[in-house]
Amino acid sequence: MIVAATQFAPVAGDIAANVRTVAGLVRAAGAEGARVVVFAELCLSGYEPSLIRDTPELVLGEDDPRLEPVREACRAVSAAAVVNGPVRTADGRPAVTSLVIGPDGSLLARYDKRHLYGIEREVFAPGTADGRFALDGVRFATATCYDNRFPELAERAAADDCAVYLASSVLGADNDSFEKVYPVRARDFGLYVVLANVLGANEDGVGCGAAGAWGPDGERIADAGGTEPGFVLAEMG
Repeated sequence: MIVAATQFAPVAGDIAANVRTVAGLVRAAGAEGARVVVFAELCLSGYEPSLIRDTPELVLGEDDPRLEPVREACRAVSAAAVVNGPVRTADGRPAVTSLVIGPDGSLLARYDKRHLYGIEREVFAPGTADGRFALDGVRFATATCYDNRFPELAERAAADDCAVYLASSVLGADNDSFEKVYPVRARDFGLYVVLANVLGANEDGVGCGAAGAWGPDGERIADAGGTEPGFVLAEMG
């Protein structure tokens, strides 16, 4: 199982542009053997909670036609994509949502971020359930940025026979998660941890990239570096 961790600088409020970038990265990573391609928090809209609050058209539906290029890319390379954006909930409010689009273009799973941070609490509805999906016999867990500060999410993932923990995040260079969260979750619970991050300015600061993965021993096994958009591949198992 090869998983691709991605990083790029989303265009604030431009769903179409970001979808094009996401679809291109799915195709490129899939062509190099990735079976799952993971993207950063709010990659579809940019990490711009205030803009999302004030711009209703930035909120997506689960079957939103604007995501069709991503579905086509998944089908073209037989890869799943974990894409994150503001997605409408049953009560009409958006959540910070990871949609897992399968290799056939169908929706494999949805995960709404459970632990909201700062202004997110004013804009988004919190999720109430853990995110899970399986592909090729491998069970995956999903989590989003601040979620990863809560070890019980990774603990439940390991107890639920997940082997891979996918973290969609927005992190700056001063964030200590690279040392104190992701490798610790991997080591403490025997998981592969895969991080997708952003580059460029956003409402939280400046994304520093360094997307990649840690093995179950807590050691880095993939690092995309801090400057270039693209992806890095990590083999699970």
